[in-house]
Amino acid sequence: MSPVQEPTPELLADPYESFMHHHLQYYGYFRDEEKTAESSSLASRERRPKSSYSLLEQESGGSDRNSLQDNRKKLICSLMLEAALLKSKQLLFNHLEGPGVPCLREPRGLFAVPTSRGPLQAPRWPVECEVIKEQIQHIEWVPSEPEPFYQSTGNEPAPLIVGKEKGTVVYHIKPVAKGSYFTCSRVGGARGPITSPAISLEGPEDTTLLFESRFESGNLQKAVRVGPYEYELTLRMDLYTNKHTQWFYFQVRNTRKGITYRFSIVNLMKPKSLYSMGMKPLLYSQRDAQTHGVGWRREGGNIRYYRCSSEEGQAMYCLTWTACFPHDHDTCYFAHFYPYTFSDLQRYLLAVVSDPVRSQYCKLRVLCSSLAGNTVYLLTITSPSQNPAATAAKKAVVLSARVHPGETNGSWVMRGFLDFILSDSPDAQLLRELFIFKVVPMLNPDGVIVGNYRCSLAGRDLNRNYQTILKESFPCIWHTRSMIQRVLEEREVLLYCDFHGHSRKNNVFMYGCNNKSAPSQWLHERIFPLMLSKNAPDKFSFHSCKFKVQKSKEGTGRIVMWRMGIPNSYTMESTFSGSTLGRKSDSHFTSEDLKSLGYHICDTLLDFCDPDRTKFLQCLSELQELLQHQIHQKLKDLGRGQDSDGAWSDISLSDIESSTSGSNSSQSDGLPAHLLSMAEKFHQKKKKRLRTRKERNELHQKYALSQGLTCQDKTLGRTPEAGLISDLQRRKPNARQEKLPVCLLPEERLWESKLCHQHSPGPERLWKARQPQPLLITMLTLPQPQRPAGVSPTREHPPPFHAQLDGEPHGSQHAGRSTLAHSASTVGASPSRSVWWGPEQPTVTLLLSRNLFRRPQVPGQSVPVGSPKLKQSQSQHLLPPRRVTWSLLELQPPCMEPERRKSPSWPQ
Repeated sequence: MSPVQEPTPELLADPYESFMHHHLQYYGYFRDEEKTAESSSLASRERRPKSSYSLLEQESGGSDRNSLQDNRKKLICSLMLEAALLKSKQLLFNHLEGPGVPCLREPRGLFAVPTSRGPLQAPRWPVECEVIKEQIQHIEWVPSEPEPFYQSTGNEPAPLIVGKEKGTVVYHIKPVAKGSYFTCSRVGGARGPITSPAISLEGPEDTTLLFESRFESGNLQKAVRVGPYEYELTLRMDLYTNKHTQWFYFQVRNTRKGITYRFSIVNLMKPKSLYSMGMKPLLYSQRDAQTHGVGWRREGGNIRYYRCSSEEGQAMYCLTWTACFPHDHDTCYFAHFYPYTFSDLQRYLLAVVSDPVRSQYCKLRVLCSSLAGNTVYLLTITSPSQNPAATAAKKAVVLSARVHPGETNGSWVMRGFLDFILSDSPDAQLLRELFIFKVVPMLNPDGVIVGNYRCSLAGRDLNRNYQTILKESFPCIWHTRSMIQRVLEEREVLLYCDFHGHSRKNNVFMYGCNNKSAPSQWLHERIFPLMLSKNAPDKFSFHSCKFKVQKSKEGTGRIVMWRMGIPNSYTMESTFSGSTLGRKSDSHFTSEDLKSLGYHICDTLLDFCDPDRTKFLQCLSELQELLQHQIHQKLKDLGRGQDSDGAWSDISLSDIESSTSGSNSSQSDGLPAHLLSMAEKFHQKKKKRLRTRKERNELHQKYALSQGLTCQDKTLGRTPEAGLISDLQRRKPNARQEKLPVCLLPEERLWESKLCHQHSPGPERLWKARQPQPLLITMLTLPQPQRPAGVSPTREHPPPFHAQLDGEPHGSQHAGRSTLAHSASTVGASPSRSVWWGPEQPTVTLLLSRNLFRRPQVPGQSVPVGSPKLKQSQSQHLLPPRRVTWSLLELQPPCMEPERRKSPSWPQ
């Protein structure tokens, strides 16, 4: 191969040509190939590769081209050259610090945690969702005074629902198609430009409010203006479901100060709500936050929650309230509760890992990725120990939150717990030395991002699927359970707690599980909640706690972890409203109140594990007295007096407690949405309908009669088909199937039996057989003209069946004949057959079907029938008995048949 000529300097002036020149030099196509290969060797220890800046200096020295544009082009060229020489995407150079040793790129997807050197992970949205580019972020603020409940007067108006027919739609986003399911996701949601779901203002004097909810955790599907300052709002249901409307969070712009607006959410689904007990919505003013540092606050008047309509059998409820905005042309937000988004969590975790002190005992890892590809984080918090034995002796505590994305209460409680356990407090240091904390701060990031209230993108409630084996459909739950199983194999798990929110009860309380199997642990599962109620008396209500294990809640994390071997397994429910206890009675909870619960959990954990068992035994004694009082009250209600002797065994704890009042997610159980759609399509395929036994018997009889009685039907002008089929149809099946021998009934009893019908053609004799597969054998002869004189007397002939069973020879003789039978034969394998034999012999039709009636056994009149172990599955393919006797009751003159016909083939 001839060598390639060296390119001219004019050719190398272009950055691309320069790059290709160096690239070809590397592969040895120019005369300085040896020098280039030597300089490009990364394995040489004597020389290190020069940085981009040094290459730039060499190439730019002595030249007249010193402009900034030329330098940038050459810098790009040198970077491309280094990339070509490295031939690997895993090697990186730090071009800002000069020449250095190349380092390996961090593996992607394994440790994708927030770092101070990189941006936050962008949320991934389903491709059906449109997302605005504006990043919504709110300040944290605690009101100086308690925010009281709304005091209802009973005269609050209940506006009638007008709808878009009489109103004007000012905001509407396209809902997800019914029956659809999650397919893929991307950063930024739907492709293409963002549409404008809101109307345009006609001018500066237009007072129409502008709504928006296409941001993280936002939820509002439609807004209809039904009056100058009245709006009907429709919430978006959880994605890929047709229910769960509770969480709302939306933006309002173009406000007017001093005007009372009315908002009505018209498609809520819960019959009971805390809004009926004084709860107020939350309002956030962006101008107040910027000028006065005021954040979320309770706002609203004329609050009423009532039933408004029904759609497709589902009752709909309406929440209506009035509000006044503090500023003109302000941007405000309404929310069901204090929002806490996936980005908020990432910003908090970024601050933790960036802190050199807290990052020493808090290790952030990726538990798994959600359906949409968002990260589920796992925090391991403990003090580092140089003694492996001390580390192995530590017990574990597992905490999780936000399995229900609309219950933001859990994130604020988790935030308070993390703030305390990562602090330099002596109690926090002691807890880190005693325990290993496994924390999953957000179990359902997909639902949090899209603004769901209860479900994940699988369209199912994750807190009903902790027993699932569908790893791909429920990755967050599956990996959480697997992580806890691994921890249980290594050490004891002292406590498991999942943080939730409650929409129908005030205060904070817990759900646990009664430990019935271990008498020594009786009532021990109630000690931790009782201690927590003593540490937070104005927030936590022990009387609202329940410890009943319901079958409908078997798939919850609390019960699954309890069955895995964690006796102290709880679900902590925090109200959306406020407290009715102590000094905070009749006032709303703030985000700071919920964060304080995280501190109280840590404090209670120290009391629960205190080596001094005084508090523990005191709480246990108090629980026994409380339970005894409840048993006395139960006995009094039952009218059994106040004597409690024997009551401990007569009345269980489950009888005393009512069921937990959690939300009903039964309609959200089952397969995920995409598998459910596949199952529905599979069942919708048309399958060939199998004939019933009755229809098969009728078909067989019709075929036999049509093949065997053709010539007689033509001469007689009638057919026996209708009579035989009717006789078989009117007999009801006998449920019992006993093994009885064949019973031969006398001729008189046969004719007196109700089984002989008047419409049956010709002389009919019925022969019954009882066995595991009973049979009904009917032999009939069509009426013929009177036999002429000189014809040979009546004879009986064995029918020449063509098939035998079990190798029995044709025409073999058997014992046990009837009084009318003089010969016997073995019946063929076909369940119904038309038999023709001899030109001088009559036509006989033998029909076999199920015996539908039970007959008593006649002593001495029995014939053994077939194998007594005939399987039930053979009922679909009825076989005749192995041995049977038959008799020709009446022999008619021979038919004029010139030749013998063969038995027709039986249809498959």
